[in-house]
Amino acid sequence: MSRRRYLVAQVARDLRRKMVFVAGPRQVGKTTLAKSLPGASAGYLSWDVPRDRERILRGELPASRLLVFDELHKNRSWRSFLKGVFDGRARGQQILVTGSARLDAYRRGGESLQGRYHLLRLHPLSVAELGAPDALPALLRLGGFPEPFFGGSDTEARRWSREYRNRIVHEEIVSLERVQDLGKLELMMLRLPELVGSPLSINNLREDLAVSHKTAASWLDILERLYAIYRLPPFGSPKLRAVKKEQKHYHLDWSVVPDDAARFENLVGSHLLKWVDFEQDAHGRDLELRYFRDTDRREVDFVVVEGRRPIRLVECKWGDAEIDRSLRYLHERFPAAEAWQVSAVGTKDYRTPDGIRVAPAAALLRTLV
Repeated sequence: MSRRRYLVAQVARDLRRKMVFVAGPRQVGKTTLAKSLPGASAGYLSWDVPRDRERILRGELPASRLLVFDELHKNRSWRSFLKGVFDGRARGQQILVTGSARLDAYRRGGESLQGRYHLLRLHPLSVAELGAPDALPALLRLGGFPEPFFGGSDTEARRWSREYRNRIVHEEIVSLERVQDLGKLELMMLRLPELVGSPLSINNLREDLAVSHKTAASWLDILERLYAIYRLPPFGSPKLRAVKKEQKHYHLDWSVVPDDAARFENLVGSHLLKWVDFEQDAHGRDLELRYFRDTDRREVDFVVVEGRRPIRLVECKWGDAEIDRSLRYLHERFPAAEAWQVSAVGTKDYRTPDGIRVAPAAALLRTLV
């Protein structure tokens, strides 16, 4: 099923001024988005296609108003190449670059592209993008990647997810990184979904995998650069006695998380991150997604911060529940922040006298992007 993705209009606007980089996890829909733009098919070249790769290396580029370079970051000189193409382009020619990695992290090539591009991050499907609050159960089961979601089959979604993890390790990582023990890295990818929702201990991972702390930390960095996972730092200040270093992690393919409540928390976090990234990329807002945890073990799942001040607090519950004490504690200290307690299967919808909104998750998620 073909669907116009939420970034299309922003990509078209930004292409009138600069190059546009669209980054996001593998198979999230970047190529489909690119080819939906007028004239894109005539100017499309993929580094993963041998014939296209030869044309790129020879500088034999299509005479197209829109040039699209897919997975170009796998070329170690990609930044130098793009600088030359952009600076020598014909008047009115537009350049779109897509990649299944954090393009701002792969700076190989030695050339600065400062001021020449806008970066937009493409995320999986969400409640707001689908325009259907009743899509939440399907998103929770199937994940937000277009192929398994629109396929609608739990079995095929599991097969897709397994093959997806395999391709990240044996294709993406092999082509971009130097990892000697792919077997143990793959084992890490299988272990991580079980740890969603709790602070991530690199030391425990190191012991489980029998590798050094440096190696485990490096592998997490790789998985984050390839959009397999994302990590959230803690929010807080000395007066809150907040933890400073413990990070939590989540998966862009949240369907891999085995525990229902943890998978729901991951889904909500991914919806919030999608909104935060869009507001950063398209509107220049100074937003961050964090979580709260203090030395007294009070914890709130998600804190959206703007200019170092929390503007949204979100606590996730599987079903209807009393107001979480940690959420109430943090909201008392930041009463101007919008506070939500959202549930996966609960039905209660009300606002407390102190302003905390308790509601089914769709009530919040449909207001995002």
